[in-house]
Amino acid sequence: MLMRQLKNMVLIVLMCSTTSSVLAQGGKGRGFRGGRGGQGQAHARDHEIFRFLLTNHMKIKRTVKELPNGVNTLTESDDPQIAAKIQEHVGWMKSRVEKHEPIRLRDPLFAELFRHTDKIKMEYQKTAKGVRVIETSADPYVAKLIQSHAKAVSGFVKHGFREAMKNHPVPKQNKSPKSDQVQYINPVIKQYGKVVKLPGAAQQPRKGSKLCVDLTRGGDADQLNPAIEKVARFVNIYEGAGKSSVTAQIALILHGDATLAVLNDDAYAKRFGTKGNPNLDCLHELHEAGVEIYVCGQSLIGKGGKQEDLVVFSKMAVSALTAIVNLQADGYGYVPLLK
Repeated sequence: MLMRQLKNMVLIVLMCSTTSSVLAQGGKGRGFRGGRGGQGQAHARDHEIFRFLLTNHMKIKRTVKELPNGVNTLTESDDPQIAAKIQEHVGWMKSRVEKHEPIRLRDPLFAELFRHTDKIKMEYQKTAKGVRVIETSADPYVAKLIQSHAKAVSGFVKHGFREAMKNHPVPKQNKSPKSDQVQYINPVIKQYGKVVKLPGAAQQPRKGSKLCVDLTRGGDADQLNPAIEKVARFVNIYEGAGKSSVTAQIALILHGDATLAVLNDDAYAKRFGTKGNPNLDCLHELHEAGVEIYVCGQSLIGKGGKQEDLVVFSKMAVSALTAIVNLQADGYGYVPLLK
């Protein structure tokens, strides 16, 4: 009994020591991001103040005057506690600008602004109810960033957390009438599957990717099947839509309503009364790009077709089922293009 009591006392002492250590670091254990003392604590502090201001955004008044090279802003509150938090927030933000310590990097505007902190001059003066800030830059582009940032902050004041959940766009340099138009490219499949280049987006195309495309979707007999063009888009995405060009291994399996899309011109024209097969040009470009093209033998024969009716660069599989299972066993990711 005595030994048990001693063990319990030791456990209590250890628990108290651990609790004291956590409280000395700020009271939240792993709650700090960064995990490196000052920077982690600074992030937690700034985050806490920011949430406080967003929660009380309706009690904040803000005016913004655009200058030729930046902004002059006045942010105040009749509530003394909120006014003090505004002043504290601006003071720490000035420190972040001077020390190049970014926050909110997932927001494109904030990330771009902090990339140019060496070109930003920030001065502030406390008022009785808040703070006045003059933020400028000799660089015209950075001045635009400052002005856009000021508008975003005004959005925080007006809408609170709803605005904080948004991504804010980066102002364009040397804006022309066509600068807002989306620029499409066709890096490999030139006539089909246009894409947009997004080098800064998440989940970039990964080298060594394998795609098993399960295509059953049909289309008008006299037009290209839209699902086949979508496969062309897959090729172009991997080859040119990301930060780096990578080649993916793609296998296309056609069955169901898509089965007869791989008939040669004569067999297709005889079946559908067209002048030829409108799918073959895109399918040939896919073949030239390295896409393996399989057709379900069960579906083909079930629809009255023959292996000799297929276009020369396609292969007949025993079934779509076996092709898909085999490819997945070989590490291919399953991508359905179904009805």
